[in-house]
Amino acid sequence: MRNPIRLKNLKLRFGLLYLLGAVAFFYLRPDPVNFVAGGSLVALGSVLRTWGAGHLVKNDRLTVTGPYAHLRHPLYAGTLLVGSGFAVIAGGVLSLLLLALLMPWFFLMYFPRKERIESERLEALYGAQFVGYREAVPALFPSRRAWRPATGQGEAFEDLARTWSRDRYLDNNELGTLIALIAGLVLFVFRAQVGG
Repeated sequence: MRNPIRLKNLKLRFGLLYLLGAVAFFYLRPDPVNFVAGGSLVALGSVLRTWGAGHLVKNDRLTVTGPYAHLRHPLYAGTLLVGSGFAVIAGGVLSLLLLALLMPWFFLMYFPRKERIESERLEALYGAQFVGYREAVPALFPSRRAWRPATGQGEAFEDLARTWSRDRYLDNNELGTLIALIAGLVLFVFRAQVGG
């Protein structure tokens, strides 16, 4: 099994996030209502990321199974839910401030850049297959009905019967994300217990 700690996440560019987390740990006293509401969003985001990571085969095939049949970017959507959940846990005016910073940054800066880069890469690798998929499947907000390729096109895509795989989940290094999310929630529970 790969090391679940992503070394790229320990780079200096994430220093501000770690500093904000430390400040939140020392100064925030989450109340139970905010913790349950925010924790539910964190859990939902984590489940979506777990589901997606267990289907994702990077660069080897165009992944269109599992959550990828409902939205093109389940990992980003899961991250958005997780970030929103932690903002809600913060509570009060701070929740509103964090959400007011998170949403514009995500939708105006982070996601458009990632969407452009990934779409260019996937179109270069898979051509018309990806273009058809991109046109039919929403980016972040899932469709209720799972997408399937048109009749006769299924052979152009990966094995559509493929199910979630623990090995793919681990290969995509998602265990470290899950550990970090659980640690964050446990720290907030601890802080609420020793508040004062």
